[in-house]
Amino acid sequence: MAKLRTFLTVLLLSVLASTTLTTTASAETAPSSGWNYWSCRPSTAHPEPVVLVHGMGANHWDNFLTLAPTLRANGYCVYSQTYGKTLLGGLAGGLAPMADSAAELSTFVDRVRAATGAAKVDVVGHSEGTTVPAYYMKYLGGAAKVDDFVGFGSNFKGTTLNGLATLAEALKLQGLLTGVGCGACTDYLPGSAFLARLNDGPVAVPGPTYTSIVTRYDTVVTPYTSGLLAPAPNVTNIVLQDKCGLDSAGHLGLAIDPNIAQLVLNRLDPEGSKPFRCRPFTTLGI
Repeated sequence: MAKLRTFLTVLLLSVLASTTLTTTASAETAPSSGWNYWSCRPSTAHPEPVVLVHGMGANHWDNFLTLAPTLRANGYCVYSQTYGKTLLGGLAGGLAPMADSAAELSTFVDRVRAATGAAKVDVVGHSEGTTVPAYYMKYLGGAAKVDDFVGFGSNFKGTTLNGLATLAEALKLQGLLTGVGCGACTDYLPGSAFLARLNDGPVAVPGPTYTSIVTRYDTVVTPYTSGLLAPAPNVTNIVLQDKCGLDSAGHLGLAIDPNIAQLVLNRLDPEGSKPFRCRPFTTLGI
């Protein structure tokens, strides 16, 4: 029961965050800080616009309230959309089957490329925002359109949700998850058809550079090693605590973690990277 309460708390926090923020601004409203500014033109220093991809139950606004303005302040053109809408509309995205969401991402990337004139984009994602782009790059032609991919709270092999996925399978509850509009929930169950296809051969394909950042304190993606990619010349895996032992952020906390922001900026621009400064940070396991 304690594990069930933990999972429900995480899910509730995600939905409440979406609901609270969207009472004052629509989930589809372009922020005024230059994020989703369609007249933005990439600079010579940062020629690829950044496409942000949110996690399950979040939306394009709440997931990146910290990171998007940070990227914009550092000279990037920044874009995001709420994908995978089902019964909750724009309040909580990322619930539709992930293959469908990957197709949505493909269309959005093409829109960003057309608007900015950029041949390629960089993709930064959180949680499901790593899984969907991985599928897009592997199967939907995204490898030719993405330069750098950086994911945090990554998940490429599914999650047991501290054993709850195993319970759902034993009780035959996968159909219930799909019935309430969460095809992505079923996709994340270990052994799902979606994960089998994603992991048919290496997840990372030639072309883009891949950076995957995970936290040992993740209680949503369990085990946290589900976010580690197979070694390859274009792959870098980072366990957050190996870079900053004073950071105990959980899965949701990564979205507002200043150490994550530093790592993302440095991975997007290795030549202009700054010395990493470990900052004490915790979200009490959330």
